[in-house]
Amino acid sequence: MTREEQMCDFLAASGWGDAVVTPIPGDASTRSYARLRDGARQALLMNQPQGAETPVAPPGASADERRALGYNAVARLAGADIGRFAAVAQHLRDVGLSAPHIAACDPVTGFMVLEDLGDGLFADVVAGGGDERALYLNAMEVLAKLHAQAAPAFLPPPAFAGARAGEEKTNPPLFAYDETALLAEADLLTEWYFPHALGRAATADEVAEHRALWRAVLAPVLAAPRVFVHRDYHAQNLLWLPQRSGAGRTGLIDFQDAVAGSRAYDLVSLLEDARRDVDPAVAQAAVAHYLDRMTRQGTPVDEASFRAEMAAIAAQRNAKIVGIFARLSRRDGKPRYLGLLPRVWGHLAGDLAHPSLAPLRAWYDRTIPPEIRQ
Repeated sequence: MTREEQMCDFLAASGWGDAVVTPIPGDASTRSYARLRDGARQALLMNQPQGAETPVAPPGASADERRALGYNAVARLAGADIGRFAAVAQHLRDVGLSAPHIAACDPVTGFMVLEDLGDGLFADVVAGGGDERALYLNAMEVLAKLHAQAAPAFLPPPAFAGARAGEEKTNPPLFAYDETALLAEADLLTEWYFPHALGRAATADEVAEHRALWRAVLAPVLAAPRVFVHRDYHAQNLLWLPQRSGAGRTGLIDFQDAVAGSRAYDLVSLLEDARRDVDPAVAQAAVAHYLDRMTRQGTPVDEASFRAEMAAIAAQRNAKIVGIFARLSRRDGKPRYLGLLPRVWGHLAGDLAHPSLAPLRAWYDRTIPPEIRQ
């Protein structure tokens, strides 16, 4: 069967055989979306060919075993696992958040029909004159709701139509955002940014020192409580749903790479956005709102230690993004991402200003001086 034939068969079996299929432009590698319309009904079609990317590591895999499987396994990325997307969506809905309902899914071929939450991306709503502060404070309420309990060890088995007869439902694990994954992401900077900015590969000594410094910085982060981490929580993955109430006004998408990790990760992902500038007053109010919500719900966070955790995990995330954007340009032929690097370096410089990151800041200033970063 061709991919087109598989899609037609899936849509017919799931009750959408007569729908008009309109592709949605995107830059999501092997995954694509289309809008389905059938009279008054509307939904989204996800097309994720299974096996198109290296798989996530099996539970209990060692660091060496993960490295043998490839970068997705090392960094705890879901790859093309459409079943994990469905399981994460189910968890978010069980918590009471606005993740799309999965109407039908074929985990063998990788097609899914899911609820269409609309086009109201935070980035577009704010660009159109929407209240940035209101949206971002609501996004903090989502995080507080997620962080009211520790990260689950396992995700719920997704409930959807179209499961094959006799197919056993499983509870996939929510993998830990562990040292192996975090260091592998930080390594992207030395692997890809050095050739771009310095015209040479990083030396073995530079790579080793960089890792050692990160290992020290990340130690307290890894010792902190673990919560559910969306991992791609930013203004182009959040949808404004003003007709809903409470934390449900923020719609969640693109969460298949979710892990168990730092309470600060999704917060800094939103506030230190690589693609847009967030009003500093809004960012400050958002952090205060999150801390207040955590206290009100009976899960208070020590502000000083949390801000240190924020600086460390934000620096790690921005170092990773520097490497990813250099890789997108050098390996994937997408030089437009280089235009975003000054903003990311600005975020990273601000993160490294925290006193607890002084040794790491000195390494960056010595190895990649500020004038080279621009």
